[in-house]
Amino acid sequence: MGSETAVPPSIPETSRTGWAGVWTLPNLITVVRLACIPWFLWLLVSQEDRTAAALLLGALGATDWVDGWIARRFDQVSEVGKVLDPTADRLLLVVALVAIVEDGSIPIWFAVLVLVREVLIGLTALLLLMVGVRRIDVTWWGKTGTFALLWAVPCFLAGQSTIGAAWTFEAMAWIFGIPGLAISWFAAWGYVPVARSAIQEWRTGS
Repeated sequence: MGSETAVPPSIPETSRTGWAGVWTLPNLITVVRLACIPWFLWLLVSQEDRTAAALLLGALGATDWVDGWIARRFDQVSEVGKVLDPTADRLLLVVALVAIVEDGSIPIWFAVLVLVREVLIGLTALLLLMVGVRRIDVTWWGKTGTFALLWAVPCFLAGQSTIGAAWTFEAMAWIFGIPGLAISWFAAWGYVPVARSAIQEWRTGS
């Protein structure tokens, strides 16, 4: 790299920065979602209540759409939210999958394919951040795939619970799961050229 100071990419005018980008309702919803992860684990592991755990996980997955809608509708998109929201999604999905695999309520091959994708994306993003490469925003395809999986995973759990019409939830798990899995891997492949471009910018100091 040259001696010139690298200029960060421009930030959209509608994207809040500083403290204005921290204290927003979407970010609060995301933090609450993170705080509910131990509650989910307690219901599933300690109480062995698949029904309650599935309902809670489904509600947490729904808030992934809610906070995004609020951010766009009320002009509360923030730089913090762009990092916090996908991080919360990834953590929720990984923790839930590991717990449900241990519970035996989800096909192992399905869980492994989701986990491998999430770990690869997460480690790559962390590595790029550590070396100073600019952040790569989540794409529409990536968000769509994650949203579908956040519905599929609790449906797998509900399908093995005592909830009424459990077979319906099992069917919904596959309806959301297969497209979600395909879209998420498609999105992961789409990040490759973007990451290459970001690395090239970092190397040239642009």
